[in-house]
Amino acid sequence: MKSIEIYPGIRIFGLTLYIENEEMLVFGDLHLGYEEELIEFGYLVPRFQYNEILMHLKSIFTRISIRKIVINGDLKHEFGRISRQEWDEVLNFIDFLEENSDEIFLIKGNHDTIIGPIAERKNVNLLDYLFIKDGRIYICHGHKIPEKGNELENSKVIIIAHDHPALTFRDGLRVEKIKCFLKGKWNDKVLIQIPSLNFVTEGTDIVTQERPLSPFMNRDISNFSAYCIEGDEILYIENLKWMK
Repeated sequence: MKSIEIYPGIRIFGLTLYIENEEMLVFGDLHLGYEEELIEFGYLVPRFQYNEILMHLKSIFTRISIRKIVINGDLKHEFGRISRQEWDEVLNFIDFLEENSDEIFLIKGNHDTIIGPIAERKNVNLLDYLFIKDGRIYICHGHKIPEKGNELENSKVIIIAHDHPALTFRDGLRVEKIKCFLKGKWNDKVLIQIPSLNFVTEGTDIVTQERPLSPFMNRDISNFSAYCIEGDEILYIENLKWMK
């Protein structure tokens, strides 16, 4: 698995970000339990993504030292209830993370409206956002812009999720969508959007096909750069203008 520095002290490992000084791994948008909802709607979908997520993270845990883990929103999928699949997978997943880190932070996303009972049961830090003073890094899910405060104002880097960013590549009749990290500016700050750690869907192309859901991304992003993740490879695109 290749790694690349997206910002000084912050590296891409697979579909995650690693903040080196904090020995902190950041990922989001797992949407555990999503297959169960698809099955309820009549889709024949095998339950495979939980094991894929574990395999992906295990390959990262063997490479770097991790003390802290940040789940940047939408750990589970259902809005208004906790399904049986979600209970089983979320609790087992947190056990897995506890075996590989010292502290876990769960940033609330728009799908995490009733995540409280799970967080309390597993003694997970449940937050609206996380501010890392050393490095001035502000982490939030990105489905809304927080009320202005000193920590947001004083940050240099904002890390969000929410849109599941991906880019669409065409070669004749062949079309392929690839998950990506996006990096640009939000006001005077560096903005990094991370892809989903979800293997049921490829993601959303907010560059050429769909409007972004995050208000942080509701701007001209043609000057953003992209880091596309394809297997163990990273494809760097310096400027998204040519994708338009």
